[in-house]
Amino acid sequence: MPSHAPDQKEKHEQDDPLERERRHLAASRAALRAMREDAESLNIKDVAANWVNAQILQGEVEARIKALADLSHTPLFFGRLDYLHAPGVDLAEGAEGEDFYIGRRHVHDADGDPMVIDWRAPVSQPFYRASKKDPMDLRLRRRFGYTGGELTAYEDEHLTDPAEVEHASKLLQTEIERPRVGPMRDIVATIQPEQDEIVRAGIGGTVCVQGAPGTGKTAVGLHRVAYLLYAHREKLARAGTLVIGPNKSFLHYIEQVLPALGELEVKQATVDDLVAHVEVRGTDDAAAATVKGDARLAEVLRRAVRSHVTMPTEACVVVRGSRRWRVPVYELEEIVQQLLDRGIRYGAAREALPQRIAHAVLVQMERAGEAPDDRVQDAVARNAAVKATVKAVWPPVDPAKLVLRLLSDADFLAEHADGVLTDEEQKTILWTKPARSVRSAKWSAADAVLIDEAHDLVERTHSLGHVVLDEAQDLSPMQYRAVGRRCSTGSATVLGDIAQGTTPWSTDTWEEALAHLGKPGAAVEELTQGFRVPREVIAYASRLLPAIAPDLSEATSIRESPGDFEIRSTASEALDAAVITACRDALAKEGSIGLIAAEPRLPALREALAAAGLATLAPGEETSADARLTLVPATLAKGLEYDYVVLDEPAALVDAEPDHRTGLRRLYVCLTRAVSGLTVVHAAPLPEELAG
Repeated sequence: MPSHAPDQKEKHEQDDPLERERRHLAASRAALRAMREDAESLNIKDVAANWVNAQILQGEVEARIKALADLSHTPLFFGRLDYLHAPGVDLAEGAEGEDFYIGRRHVHDADGDPMVIDWRAPVSQPFYRASKKDPMDLRLRRRFGYTGGELTAYEDEHLTDPAEVEHASKLLQTEIERPRVGPMRDIVATIQPEQDEIVRAGIGGTVCVQGAPGTGKTAVGLHRVAYLLYAHREKLARAGTLVIGPNKSFLHYIEQVLPALGELEVKQATVDDLVAHVEVRGTDDAAAATVKGDARLAEVLRRAVRSHVTMPTEACVVVRGSRRWRVPVYELEEIVQQLLDRGIRYGAAREALPQRIAHAVLVQMERAGEAPDDRVQDAVARNAAVKATVKAVWPPVDPAKLVLRLLSDADFLAEHADGVLTDEEQKTILWTKPARSVRSAKWSAADAVLIDEAHDLVERTHSLGHVVLDEAQDLSPMQYRAVGRRCSTGSATVLGDIAQGTTPWSTDTWEEALAHLGKPGAAVEELTQGFRVPREVIAYASRLLPAIAPDLSEATSIRESPGDFEIRSTASEALDAAVITACRDALAKEGSIGLIAAEPRLPALREALAAAGLATLAPGEETSADARLTLVPATLAKGLEYDYVVLDEPAALVDAEPDHRTGLRRLYVCLTRAVSGLTVVHAAPLPEELAG
């Protein structure tokens, strides 16, 4: 066949790196489709031994098919690494380098050769950590830019070229600042070195991340789960993983991050979901909730549970056939005391007691020349006399009924809170109108946590392999204990910001919080460099730090653009109209808009927005090109972010909280929800702490 010179188009594609990368993207997508088709074609009918195994196997196959979905607007790979030498090969051997494309999941061709490497693989780590000072054996790091799902640009860093000056990546900056419409997305393409260290920390220990607004702590926690599932999949598949957020709106906002990374099995919940033993229909005032959330209540509950154990007053006489076997009172007392001294859970001890009594009977049988076996001991343990003794000495305890009695019966509470709670504190948590039953009681969220503690005193709570706890600074000590029970044999990633604590019981130090969680001594990492909050906005919000968290370092921002920032003062009668104008100005720009206001201001704002013809979404509802304005109660703003924020009347926001410090912390949260711009609209004077 005669040879021929390539035509102009072919030559252009050979010389144009962007065209070559697009071809690799197209080939990678085709390979991913082939992987999915292979999974869909699997026939497991003759593989499983029984119906149960077949169902389990079918579920795993379906999960695999779902994980291999190609999301058209999500880049399959976002970077390329060109190594000087083959990774894992002794450099002295001079092995030729290899190129790897880094993406959200692994993709291989028909021969099994990798076309895209999972971002969590060890070979991908230099993409996040390599620098001119430490190139980590990289010749080149290439970043890709996308519009929709189409590859439109690339940017190279020659890490071993002394002539090239290290500079900030424009594509990285663009990706960080890209406007957001819809739920939170992953940051897998923009993870920074200090974030990557936390993401890849080992599973053996708990990590606490103190993160200023915009530092990506939530994303770091979610990507850490994805990494741990990659590195320790078998262990965590057995033990389970859980992400705990502050409210349903927040969980809805983040729920697409892990599936986008191929992780579909991670459960999400709020703390209230974890302790939902009773229906919560009531509320506590701040004083009562603070006392109920105090860790000292754990000792009150422990005493109350153990108070049900009474020392025996009669011998236990077991009749078997013509023989009577008598376990005297003193021996029963010894058995009960031994169980109490071991400190095991109430329910486990109650289950052990009949076996202990039965064993005492078997010792007497053996002395009398009989040869009883385990079946005889089990039969004795089920004997009516033994059951009667157990019921009298160690009766069953219903956790909800126990808490009901503590909150209803002043004498019962005083007996078990003696020396633990003051008289005034006891009065604070006692119900003024005691409920008649567990079902009719108007339980509060704090009551449900107490019931959960009582449940654990009776029966051990199941522990998971790993728990991510976000917005942790707002939890009470008793809530920390409830979460800690869910990872008592596993590890945790604790995320939060002391400065954003907006409950009267919010923690002052992470060391104290970690002790309540049952993870004392855990590493505390601090993230202070923001990536999304504009410089001027974070600087303005940081004026509040001396009043709300004086020990924290001031946050900074790597954003080159200062962002849109404006404070608009108006007359009281014109406040609603000024807010509407600010919303219209924000809607004229690209991205999502959040109008944040104190709860008492919401009815007036809803009416004004409706009159102006501006439709709004509720927090957590997905924004779209046609619906971009969300009306956000200040109490639900935490953890959310919007491209543009209009903040209504800061003074009203501060005044809506039970105390001034909590109000200022709530204001700090709301000021730092903006990604591209913030407009503060006020009629009342601004809090003096904001004065520049």
